[in-house]
Amino acid sequence: MGSSVEFISGLVRVPCLFTIKSCCIRPSSYFSFRNNVKSNRDKKFGYKQLKGPAELQGFLRIYGDAGVNRLNVEGKLNKRLESLICKCQRAENVSEGIVEGASGKLVNGVASPSSLQNFDGGQWLMDEKAVFTSDNELAAVSEMSDTLQGFGINSIEDEAWNLLRASIVYYCGNPIGTIAANDPSSANILNYDQIFIRDFIPSGIAFLLKGEYDIVRNFILHTLQLQSWEKTMDCYSPGQGLMPASFKVRTVPRDGDDPATEEVLDPDFGEAAIGRVAPVDSGLWWIILLRAYGKSSGDLSVQERIDVQTGIKMILKLCLADGFDMFPTLLVTDGSCMIDRRMGIHGHPLEIQALFYSALLCAREMLVPEEASADLIRALNNRLVALSFHIREYYWIDMKKLNEIYRYTTEEYSYDAVNKFNIYPDQIPPWLVEWMPSKGGYLIGNLQPAHMDFRFFSLGNLWSVISSLATNDQSHAILDLIEAKWEDIVANMPLKICYPALEGEEWRIITGSDPKNTPWSYHNAGSWPTLLWQLTVACIKMNRLEIAENAIKVAERRIARDKWPEYYDTKGGRFIGKQARLFQTWSIAGYLVAKLLIANPNAAKMLINVEDSELVNAFSYALNANPKQKRPRRGLKQSYII
Repeated sequence: MGSSVEFISGLVRVPCLFTIKSCCIRPSSYFSFRNNVKSNRDKKFGYKQLKGPAELQGFLRIYGDAGVNRLNVEGKLNKRLESLICKCQRAENVSEGIVEGASGKLVNGVASPSSLQNFDGGQWLMDEKAVFTSDNELAAVSEMSDTLQGFGINSIEDEAWNLLRASIVYYCGNPIGTIAANDPSSANILNYDQIFIRDFIPSGIAFLLKGEYDIVRNFILHTLQLQSWEKTMDCYSPGQGLMPASFKVRTVPRDGDDPATEEVLDPDFGEAAIGRVAPVDSGLWWIILLRAYGKSSGDLSVQERIDVQTGIKMILKLCLADGFDMFPTLLVTDGSCMIDRRMGIHGHPLEIQALFYSALLCAREMLVPEEASADLIRALNNRLVALSFHIREYYWIDMKKLNEIYRYTTEEYSYDAVNKFNIYPDQIPPWLVEWMPSKGGYLIGNLQPAHMDFRFFSLGNLWSVISSLATNDQSHAILDLIEAKWEDIVANMPLKICYPALEGEEWRIITGSDPKNTPWSYHNAGSWPTLLWQLTVACIKMNRLEIAENAIKVAERRIARDKWPEYYDTKGGRFIGKQARLFQTWSIAGYLVAKLLIANPNAAKMLINVEDSELVNAFSYALNANPKQKRPRRGLKQSYII
């Protein structure tokens, strides 16, 4: 089971992908590939004759036995082999959770043998030469080995599309989402065989850009049904309107004595997750994807449905609910977003605020005007103004702002305090003094009383550009910073999730000595290829495509060769992450979305939020107000919390 090819009774059992169970080939048999694939393009399998060396490994990984059969349509198949190839059987249920395969497992109907990815066709042929008894057979094997060098996948995009489609999960015969990863090298699946809402976003965008709308529509409506599930942890139920972090399709027996089975959706709201943290970002991403679906497909009937309108309102009510917090930002716990482990981002992390702002704008655009929604829309508008002012004014950092903080007076009391959050100048870290470029700036990771998290977080900053949470000047400055600090943020694989890493005693205290979040790894300043698509959208919005194009070129040098890892380690992103899953779906989808948007920048409009004049005027009023003047408590018709 541990070797790449399993020998059973004189047969070589080579696992095939895409819900195909297995193929059997005698080791003393061989293919003759002479004159194979003369056509310029095979539409069924999506590959061309390749210009350069390729291994049988990559071909079998993508196309399985169907590809092998195609390769022999115009060539000669050895007669001895012809009678020895088993007809592969498709799995009866594509959405079945885990099915045992020949030398591995099928996850959601997709074969993931533990060693197929390391199967080198040419090397296998050479290793098996001792089995062949005649000179003719040896010559034929040598010919096959040479011919294999001319075959492979046409492009990285072709491979990515086939891998993305291989990750699709079906529910009652219909596509409903994509699993998080299909890593055949990992025996411990954990929850990577589930459909994560945040992970599916780039997959969904890729399908929308390809004009394949059904899977996104199904995902939106089925996840909406999960919103009303009552999951508890220690007898406590989460707030109404919470979206699950992930869900999976399970096959369970029907009630009663009937032997028949049925498929059900089993959601995880955080009660089974590592750390047991509820996902704050899931509902925000759901709203963003819902708007993107309507703009891309032109089908507005989905967002106008009563159940969908109710779902939007439930998410808004959960996020806009009054609490103990005085800030217009959304208060969350550590691990409630993409950074789903303890990383010191509890409180008001930038990522959540940017997604929150975008979701509010998307929801306002989609909500059907009615009297019952008037109060909700009013609260939404008030929050938008206050949130935009708060983030732009207090989260922004550049050389000018840094020098201002350096000269802050502390312990100020009164309404006219300049240092409103009592930030101590000694908090400015030494690395930032040297790192901050003279041109450029960014939004810091977090702001709390007497604390500023000066780390640069990529997702929060990029989505602040996309959603227009950052001003136009600030958006350009963020991209200026990425260009100026290319070796730190992009380096050998885009894109650093944050910069810099927590190290030493700081790492031990803040992460709890998390062995997965060691410095320059995973969420602690690891490099995540999936962020490539969000960089591309931000660059399109600001009309600076060359930045995204350069980042894509960097990724293309190795991402397919490295088997689409979840993340990369080291300061320069040179190593595949020590615990990274391979064939990570959102790494694959993120690359595809970036390529599709570069080819058609106009399509990025479905994700971009353009700031309206009301917000601009309200922000300008708040920004130009005299900070020395005590703000009146009464007399204003409409109040904004800033």
